[in-house]
Amino acid sequence: MAKDYKKLAKEIIEHVGGENNVSELHSCMTRLRFYLKDEDLADTDYLKNLEGVVTVIQASGQYQVVIGSDVGAVYEAILNNSNIDGRHAESTTNNKNKDRTLLDKFIDLISSIFQPFILVLSATGMIKGLVALLGVFGLNEANSGFYAVLNAVGDGFFQFLPVVIALTAAKKFRMNIYSALAIAFALVYPSLSDLSAGEPLYTLFAGTPFSADVFTTFLGIPVLLPPGGYYSTVIPTILAIWFGAKVEKGFKKIIPSVVNSFLTPFFTVLVAASLAILVIGPVATWGADLIGLVFMSIYKLSPLIFGALVGGLWQLLVMFGLHWGLAPIGILQLSEQGFTPILSNSGSASFGVLGVLLAIIIKNKDKNVRNIGIPATIASIFGVTEPGIYGLLLPMKKPFIIALISSAIGGAYTGFFDVVVYRIGGLGIFSITNYITDDGQITMNFWHRVISFILVTVIAFVIQMFMKTPQVDTNTEETGGKNSKQPLSKTELEISRKQEIIASPLDGELKNLTDVEDEVFASGAMGKGIAMVPSKGIIYAPTNAKVSMIFKTGHAIGLITELGTEILIHVGLDTVELEGEGFEKLVNEGDEVLAGQPLIRFEIDKIKQKGYKLDVPIIVTNTGEITEVLITEEKRLEHGDYLFTAVG
Repeated sequence: MAKDYKKLAKEIIEHVGGENNVSELHSCMTRLRFYLKDEDLADTDYLKNLEGVVTVIQASGQYQVVIGSDVGAVYEAILNNSNIDGRHAESTTNNKNKDRTLLDKFIDLISSIFQPFILVLSATGMIKGLVALLGVFGLNEANSGFYAVLNAVGDGFFQFLPVVIALTAAKKFRMNIYSALAIAFALVYPSLSDLSAGEPLYTLFAGTPFSADVFTTFLGIPVLLPPGGYYSTVIPTILAIWFGAKVEKGFKKIIPSVVNSFLTPFFTVLVAASLAILVIGPVATWGADLIGLVFMSIYKLSPLIFGALVGGLWQLLVMFGLHWGLAPIGILQLSEQGFTPILSNSGSASFGVLGVLLAIIIKNKDKNVRNIGIPATIASIFGVTEPGIYGLLLPMKKPFIIALISSAIGGAYTGFFDVVVYRIGGLGIFSITNYITDDGQITMNFWHRVISFILVTVIAFVIQMFMKTPQVDTNTEETGGKNSKQPLSKTELEISRKQEIIASPLDGELKNLTDVEDEVFASGAMGKGIAMVPSKGIIYAPTNAKVSMIFKTGHAIGLITELGTEILIHVGLDTVELEGEGFEKLVNEGDEVLAGQPLIRFEIDKIKQKGYKLDVPIIVTNTGEITEVLITEEKRLEHGDYLFTAVG
């Protein structure tokens, strides 16, 4: 009989205190991780006995409903049948969010908005690459219907990216999807860009770097548009939907319920879309003008520094729509003198991304990472970097920084040799023809560009190859630790219902159990596990558990977890002979302890001075009920980091 996941999801939500009590919901390999506003509203006993739920664990500010192998289906049922948003919903009480930096929050925001459609973005990016290849052979929309159709197929998704972003951003910010779409459609309305045609009415801020021609007004307010309109924009669209969500929430509060259903979207779209065009967009445009002013001042000072900054920051400038401060200047130089060094320095940006992605797909065997990484790598060859950046590099953080640094080196190289472009056309590897003179000569200008492309790709690739293999953040949540680092292995992904995630009970270095100088532990007679060499003298509870025993001397403690895993933590070898000297018990037999709670304090120096080895074996003693202990590959851990998975 098929399981009724919708019914199970409904019961879980009802007994965690209802939708309004949920500030965040995460899903991992076996459990739903709720962040509740008030855990007292949850009926834990009911949920523990609910068919389809293995158990409930309360730890580290999380209310964890353990489901087992069906967790994905239950998670989807919750998202599809409630207003709860997956991963990160609005939260006013979660300490984890408070501890995150603004950069972390920004990266998480961008990543969560792009993740739902990143594979389609990769696919259309590959089509754009194919179109770029056709362009090298002289095809274009004017002379080839084949080219024109494929160009529409590949570029359409990118042109109307604001509409797609509106869908996911609306869910993120808890806004009516169709109101959000209306705002996005207004931003990319075709005739909007036509408002900048003809003779200007007047010039705003004339004589300043922010001078802008005004072609039309809205109730006397000047309408200012970026040179390329709002096609393909990211940040202006996200800000517009965020603002729209605030406006919608405000109108819902003041409009009577009898007319709320149609007046709220009416006023929301009217106000939010208008202000997005009149205020949010112009602010972004002025930001671009300021960026252009700053960069041109740097160019006059030093082309090398200018090249490094443009190459290294180009991806960020495009992300915020600030590249429009530089692009028009470059285009103007092209029209006046036939070449420009400004646009050449940005050419390195896609190759920094390419080099990092190549290393990632070679080193990382995770299926999800490779599903995104392989098409993103192909797309980046053709200069389409959005799939790689939004799908992998931003969530992984460090690879994105490596890509920027590598691109900065390439920009510095082209800046030093004053490399210029003679035309605009083609992206990525196919932009190379832009560096051939108009009369067809291949000069050192061309070869310096080729060298820079190779240089950037190799540097990014080599650095990433020597870095730790990155993982997407969503793969690290299962550990439940405060600094979870080690992702689940493929074997762990395939295990079914009974599994227990155990965190490190101390800070220190890992040591194979077989290397411990104690035959009982090393032989596995006591059970499977791992040993650690402590750097701090505190043992913490690795998970929620009951203290099944603790020696009077304080040198060893036994725990039984909520899923029945029996764990022995033994501090040092033969330390029972110390008769408690250097040890302090912080709990008693029979105590219920929470993950992260201190259990034992011990004096490292004193124990060493007495001549005892300070290896700490961490053993699963009910090995007969545990089929496997999957241990982290990390070499050093802090307490709370992922240590091993006990599989039943």
